[in-house]
Amino acid sequence: MLPPSRPPASSKEPALSVSIPGQRRAGLPSPGITAFGLTEDESAVRTLSRGQRWALVGLTVVLVTALALRPMGAARTLVAVATLAYLAAVAYRLLCVRHGTSSAGAVQVSDAEALALADDELPAYTVLVPAYREPEVIGQLVGNLGRIDYPEHKLEVLLLLEEDDDVTRAAVAEVALPAQVRVLLVPDGGVRTKPNACNWGLLQAGGELVTIYDAEDQPDPLQLRRAAVAFRRLPADVVCVQARLSYFNSGQNLITRWFALEYVTWFEHLLPGLVALKAPIPLGGTSNHLRAAALKGLGGWDPYNVTEDADLGLRIARAGLKTEVLASVTLEEANSDFVNWVKQRSRWYKGYLQTWIVHNRHPLRLIRTVGLKGYLGFTLFVAGTPLLAALNPVFWYLAIVWFVAEPAAVGALFPGFVYYPAMVCFVAGNFAMIYAGLVSARAAKRHDLLLAALTFPAYWVMMSLAAVKAVVQLVLQPSYWEKTTHGLSGVEAASTGKAAHV
Repeated sequence: MLPPSRPPASSKEPALSVSIPGQRRAGLPSPGITAFGLTEDESAVRTLSRGQRWALVGLTVVLVTALALRPMGAARTLVAVATLAYLAAVAYRLLCVRHGTSSAGAVQVSDAEALALADDELPAYTVLVPAYREPEVIGQLVGNLGRIDYPEHKLEVLLLLEEDDDVTRAAVAEVALPAQVRVLLVPDGGVRTKPNACNWGLLQAGGELVTIYDAEDQPDPLQLRRAAVAFRRLPADVVCVQARLSYFNSGQNLITRWFALEYVTWFEHLLPGLVALKAPIPLGGTSNHLRAAALKGLGGWDPYNVTEDADLGLRIARAGLKTEVLASVTLEEANSDFVNWVKQRSRWYKGYLQTWIVHNRHPLRLIRTVGLKGYLGFTLFVAGTPLLAALNPVFWYLAIVWFVAEPAAVGALFPGFVYYPAMVCFVAGNFAMIYAGLVSARAAKRHDLLLAALTFPAYWVMMSLAAVKAVVQLVLQPSYWEKTTHGLSGVEAASTGKAAHV
C-alpha cells in the first residue's frame, strides 16, 4: 500500500508568535520568523541566548585565568583538546564515507517510472526561485524552467524578486516567461535573505510539494516527476528528498575542479553515509524537495540564518522526520573566482555556526530528540567543519616554526600523549582525506578530478581563510547575506537531452 501523499500533522505544538522589529506587513503576514510559528528561541535572529552568553563569559574567565596562572599547562590542554577534535572529525568523516560506500545509496526512479505516472496522478508542485541582483542569468533561467517536464496545470513557479531590485526586475520584463511562472515581489523593509524570500513564496504557494532552485540552476528535466514518484514510494515520515548537485563548468580552472570534487565526495559518499547513520542532514541550498504541509509545520525557513538549508535539515531530524537522497542531478555554476569563492564559503561556514548555536540553546533537549550519536555527529560536522578549518592556520604555523627552528616552546606544547595522536592526524588523517577524494572521483567516473584530489590540500588553505572570515562576521554581521556573483563562467550547461540521472 502506498503511504498517504501528505504526512501526519506535526507533533510540534504551534509556538507563540514573536514580533521582530523592522518586518513590514503588506497584505499577507510578514515572512519573518513569525510566518509559520518559528520562535525567536528557534531562530538566529539573535546569535547567543542569555544562557549561552553567560556560558561564554564563564569559559572566557576560566581560560584567561588558567593562561595567567599556568600558561604552559593551559596551552597544552588547548592543544590536546584541539587534537582530539581533529581526530574525531576525521574519524567521523571516514565513517560516513564507509557507510556511504556500502549503503543502498540514493533513491532511484528510472525515466520510465517517472513518465509512467499519469498527469492527473501527479501532485501539485511549487518551485521557488529566489533571485537578487542577477540580471545576467535571467535568460538562462527561462530556458532551464522551460525544460522542466511536468504538466503545466500542476506546476507553479514563483520567481521571487526583491521589491527594490530594479536591475533584475528590468531583465525579467524583457523576456517572455513560461505560462506557469509567476513573479512575486518580496516587500522591502525587512531582512534581505534568501530564506526570507522563500518564506514569502511559501506563504502563497499552492503546491503539495515544494522545491527551491537558484536562478542559474539547470535541474534534470524529470526531477520533479522523480521526486513525486519517490514520495509516493517512501514512508510518510520522509518529508524531504535531496537531489544531487553538480557543476556544468567544473573544468574551468583548478578552483572549480576542487569545488566539483568536494561536491562529488559529498553527494557520492558523505550525504548517503549520514542517511545510513540516521544522522541529522544539513541540506543543500537548492533541489531539496519537501512536503509543503510538513515544511510549514516545521516553521518554514529561518530568515536570519544564512544557511537556512542546514538549519531546516536539523529541524527535520529533531521532529523525528527523515530525509533521503534522490538520484537526480541539478547542474549549477561552480564559483571560479577566488574572492567570490571565499565570500560564498564564509557565508556557508557562518551559517553552520549559527545553526549549531541555535540548536544548542537547549543541548539536553537536543540530545533527547536526535540521540547522543546524532548530537555528536551534528557537532563534528556542523560546528567542527568551520571551527577546525579556522584553527588550521595556527597548527600550520606551529608546524612550520618547528620544522625550521625547533623552538623549545613549541616542543613543550606537544608532550608524547599529544604529539603522537597529532602526528597520526597530520599524516594518516590528511592521507585519508585525499584518498577519500580519489575514491569519490573514481566512483563518480570523474577521472578529470583525479589531479584535483591530489592537490586538494591547497583547497584547504582557501577553506581556512573563509572560516576565519566567517568567525569574524558571526560576531560583527551575523545575519548579513554576502551575495555570490553568478555568471562568471561564460559557460551554460548543456541544453539538450536529459540531464544526468545517476
